[in-house]
Formats: sequence, structure tokens, C-alpha cells
Amino acid sequence: MAVTSQELEVLSTKAIAAKATAYCPYSKFQVGACILTTSGEFITGANVENAAYPVGTCAERVAFGTAVVAGHKDFKALAVATNISPPASPCGMCRQFIREFTGPDFPVFMYDGEGNHKMMTMDELLPDSFGPDQLK
Repeated sequence: MAVTSQELEVLSTKAIAAKATAYCPYSKFQVGACILTTSGEFITGANVENAAYPVGTCAERVAFGTAVVAGHKDFKALAVATNISPPASPCGMCRQFIREFTGPDFPVFMYDGEGNHKMMTMDELLPDSFGPDQLK
């Protein structure tokens, strides 16, 4: 299911805007994320740090957690935005978390601080991944 140019425009705009909501007093590294559901809804998240570093939550997991508890389980695309160039990709923990709800062809659009992006599929980000289909 391809992402339209209009969907990508909204997805990127919302992911970039979500950076402003990040709680990152320690690293100052803002990350915003936006998920597009297959039903056409856009759900955002931002990173939330904690003084006990491993307790923080990445923007991607905030967005997916918000979507899942709202009843969404089918997703079309994800955008992640940072202020660095080249754009940052999801961390390893997030890659596995995203894979729980997506397949190998799921597109992840990564935006830098100037709005440029790179797209990779989950299979490219997490080759030979372990997902829920292995447990059936």
C-alpha cells in the first residue's frame, strides 16, 4: 500500500512539528514521530527522557504505544524527525518495537533538521527480523 504524496506531506509535517513537544532536558536531542494508520489517521509522539537514562522513551515507541492503546493495529507508514543531518534512524529497540506491528515492506521516512528525508523499509532497517509471525 503506497503512501501518497499528500499523505507524506502531512506525515512529515506532523513528525517535524512533534519535535517541539519532546521532553529532552538532558540530551537536548529532540525527536518527533508520526504514524499513518491504514484508516488514514495520523498519530504523533516525541521522545520523553528521564533522569534515570534507561527509563526514557523514544518518539517512535511513544507514537506506536499511543496508537495501539487507541485501538489501532494496522499501519501504513512512519516518519521520524530529528535536527541532525544526515537524518537519524530508529534505534535498535525501536526497530524491534515497530516490527511488532508492521511487516518487512513497511516504510520508515527519516527527516533531518532541514526537512530532507531518506526512506528505508523495515526489512532494510531490521533484516531477518523476528516478529509475531514467528510465534504462530
